[in-house]
Amino acid sequence: MKFGIDRLLADPDLRKPLAGKRVALVAHPASVTENLVHSLDALAACPDIRLSAAFGPQHGLKGDKQDNMVETPDDVDPRYGIPVFSLYGEVRRPSGQMMSSADVFLFDLQDLGCRIYTFVTTLLYLLEAAHGTGKAVWVLDRPNPAGRPVEGTTLLPGWESFVGAGPMPMRHGLTLGEMGHWFVQHFKLDVDYRVIAMEGWQPEAGPGFGWPQDRVWINPSPNAANVNMARAYAGTVMIEGATLSEGRGTTRPLEVLFGAPDLAAGDVLAEMRRFECEWLAGCAIRECAFEPTFHKHAHKLCSGLMIHAEQGFYDHAAFRPWRLQALAFKAIRRLQPDYDLWRDFPYEYVFDKLAIDVINGGPALREWVDNAGSEPGDLEAEASRDEAAWRESIAPLLLY
Repeated sequence: MKFGIDRLLADPDLRKPLAGKRVALVAHPASVTENLVHSLDALAACPDIRLSAAFGPQHGLKGDKQDNMVETPDDVDPRYGIPVFSLYGEVRRPSGQMMSSADVFLFDLQDLGCRIYTFVTTLLYLLEAAHGTGKAVWVLDRPNPAGRPVEGTTLLPGWESFVGAGPMPMRHGLTLGEMGHWFVQHFKLDVDYRVIAMEGWQPEAGPGFGWPQDRVWINPSPNAANVNMARAYAGTVMIEGATLSEGRGTTRPLEVLFGAPDLAAGDVLAEMRRFECEWLAGCAIRECAFEPTFHKHAHKLCSGLMIHAEQGFYDHAAFRPWRLQALAFKAIRRLQPDYDLWRDFPYEYVFDKLAIDVINGGPALREWVDNAGSEPGDLEAEASRDEAAWRESIAPLLLY
């Protein structure tokens, strides 16, 4: 198969509209061709493309910023002498000066298919900045490694943030190219928007179910180490709003349901099975122990649960990571009603809401966890309704 960047490089006709235009690239470390050449270098080598600027999202063009909420400054590329603007530094939205650097913006980011993964919001902000200016935005499309499944409640009005671009569920099931079409439609944007589509992507085909087996995995962000993480992320990212460890400071971050020095993982797993065993389907759950070298519970031995949504343990249709993570929180709350579960800090610069609520685009999940009388069916009913509505709304936009 071919990703969007590979098709653009291989087909001069696709590049014709770029003739005489100043071209900027939005990229990160996973922005590579099928031969593992970085897109910036590959485009710079095209004699008919005039690169005038580059942009880096959260974690930077080079992906060197390990933790969340670590800003990247603007820079100049030492090889090509073009400005490299940071979209996770002094600004999140491209400024007028940044937009004046190019006529066409090529957006070539590998995504994880999750609303909270900030590259999707960066795309929206770029489209909004191009709105009404005559500037063009092209998405060089890449796979959604989590595939087509949709999961989670819809972000509520007033809960928009850098981890909540709009009213979509946590696991949106789209490629960024498709998401751009949704943004243009939903927000009524006047922008010259195009998608250089992939060729041969089969999101429902195993064993990859979204991630093609003939492609090397490169971390799109420092803690996105493999496809297992990409599949689990729509659930495990919620741990960023909890006092539990999500495995940062270990070699397998965001592939655990939790880690904590004051919890017994086996007891939590048993309670999860008692409360709603169906939400454990589609993967294997293994008790584990780890000691983070930094971040939450640094240098403390943590008891945790590891997710294996991979190989023979993975059932693409049955695996529902958002529900699985909600179930882990609920089991902890049922075992220890007074456990200090929710982390109170300014998450992505939102100061007036709990982090777990910012992550979920509303308080519903936290309230369900904290309500001693709530049942699985209560959360299931709300999420199922939102998921069905989202599937219906995006059906005309699917390119594959």
